[in-house]
Amino acid sequence: MRGTGVFQETSARPCTEAVPFSHLSLELGHLYMEDFAEGPERLHANFAAVRPWVEAARCSVPAPPDGKRPRVSTCFLVDDYFSRLATPAELLPALLKAAERAGLTIDYLARESGCAAADPGRPEGGGLAEAVLGRLVETPPPGSKGFRPPLSRTGWLTNGRRAPAQRTGAALNSAASWQPPSETGARGHSVFVDVELWDESAGRRTWSCAFLAAVWQLARLGLLRDNGKAVLTPTPWDRSGFPDDWDALPPLLRLNSSAAPFSAYYTCSVLPARFLPVEHAVRVILEQTHVDSGALGQFVERSGGEEFTVPPGVVERTSYVFPPGL
Repeated sequence: MRGTGVFQETSARPCTEAVPFSHLSLELGHLYMEDFAEGPERLHANFAAVRPWVEAARCSVPAPPDGKRPRVSTCFLVDDYFSRLATPAELLPALLKAAERAGLTIDYLARESGCAAADPGRPEGGGLAEAVLGRLVETPPPGSKGFRPPLSRTGWLTNGRRAPAQRTGAALNSAASWQPPSETGARGHSVFVDVELWDESAGRRTWSCAFLAAVWQLARLGLLRDNGKAVLTPTPWDRSGFPDDWDALPPLLRLNSSAAPFSAYYTCSVLPARFLPVEHAVRVILEQTHVDSGALGQFVERSGGEEFTVPPGVVERTSYVFPPGL
């Protein structure tokens, strides 16, 4: 008897575009537009506080088996999504000068709006954030009976079981009816997190900072593809200056022509402590993201070929530093 396998033309399966990898992608900070409005000294103080931790992060990268120095690239994410108080031409030269003054080099500059929709030609609501949303797979908590609406409708993602809603007056009067939320896989006690992925107003969706930061982490890890094609790829800076319109600036700009690759096996972000809750939410999102299998396969193959040990989980490849006083 002949087999019943399913045959498919090779051309029907999109090839997964390869991307080069550094050993570490090192984020030199993330500031709001309000921080930039405080002037050059605020920017310099930020980078001066970041620098010693940057050096420590560089030294923490395991030496490759070939004896060469680890490949480390630096990046900076500018918030042009939630507010635009100044133009790129006004803001970016001061940013680069402040980093240089502190002894730091920004290899790659990214726009946060690029994490929402990297392709300006796509219709409203499309782009990277929409693609990553389609890859979220909620982890059902133990004992769950599927009573809660899907995240595609609510815009909320959790790391466990929410407290049941009280529906009757009798239930409100009974202390025994209350049940606390619980974290899936908690070690001893729960740290329950309910993450808002977006909200909507007048039919327009606004992605949350936490969700865009999760997209940013996946991009830095080289795990994003669109029908096999690499996305958020660096555009070389021709040093002719910066435009007066944020939308005229590429989503990801390579400022340093000799920089190591943007994507990396590991990421480390040096951030103000106010971002700690956001990054906790990022980890909840990453733990429930189904990564493109082709991109993940390339990641594993490339790191294995270099005999460079990489943890199997995406979350384990991300790390953070929250310096005091930053």
